[in-house]
Amino acid sequence: MLFPAELSEPAIAGLIALSFFTSLLSATFSLGGGTLLIAVMATLLPAPVVVPVHGCVQLGSNAGRAFLQRAHIQWKLVRWLVLGAAAGSLAGGQFAALTPDRWLTVAIGAFVLVTAWTPQPTALVASRPLQFFGGAVVSALGMVVGAAGPLIAAFLRGLPDRHQLIATHATLVSFQHVFKILVFVALGFAFGQYLLLILLMIASGLAGTALGSRLLARVPERVFRVAFKLVLSVVAIGLIQRGLFPDD
Repeated sequence: MLFPAELSEPAIAGLIALSFFTSLLSATFSLGGGTLLIAVMATLLPAPVVVPVHGCVQLGSNAGRAFLQRAHIQWKLVRWLVLGAAAGSLAGGQFAALTPDRWLTVAIGAFVLVTAWTPQPTALVASRPLQFFGGAVVSALGMVVGAAGPLIAAFLRGLPDRHQLIATHATLVSFQHVFKILVFVALGFAFGQYLLLILLMIASGLAGTALGSRLLARVPERVFRVAFKLVLSVVAIGLIQRGLFPDD
């Protein structure tokens, strides 16, 4: 069977189209797409499957975005956050399992919402230990909630240039998903029956990324900053709502 049995043809087509739209959104405003994608996937796929499959699709989308914006990647910031991300991914759900999933989701949403509208500290950019610690915590949380991109974006909001923000964010999220996939492979997750769906979603996501990268150049800096905060807020409120009302 080419596609998972639990998915109808309209659901498969919808996921492929959604991957295009969410990648376009992320390429234009840096985030929002991954969280929207996992929210929809959670309604169509079995719970144990959502995070690993979402990680594969998002790896393709973010790696493509990082490649297109590669000249703007802030590698000094990436280096220590990635080392922390490797450690956090190895820790996996052990760190996050101390808190029930729904309340962890609420806490992440609240953190993102607060950091979106408060002055951005420069400590994370300047401090290597904080960069390492931040990368570890974000990746550990990402093993549970799937889309930890808003947390990473909150840490990077102080970068002065939007191209730097989007390129660096895409690079960090790509590394995070690589580590996540390796952990799931080590745990024995079988990607085989989802492979064709993953590849088609990656392909449509790359098309959305290419279009979104073109739109980014046409968005004025001030408009981008305001839109970035608004998208961040919408994502945060959605996380809080999902945590408080999981059955709605």
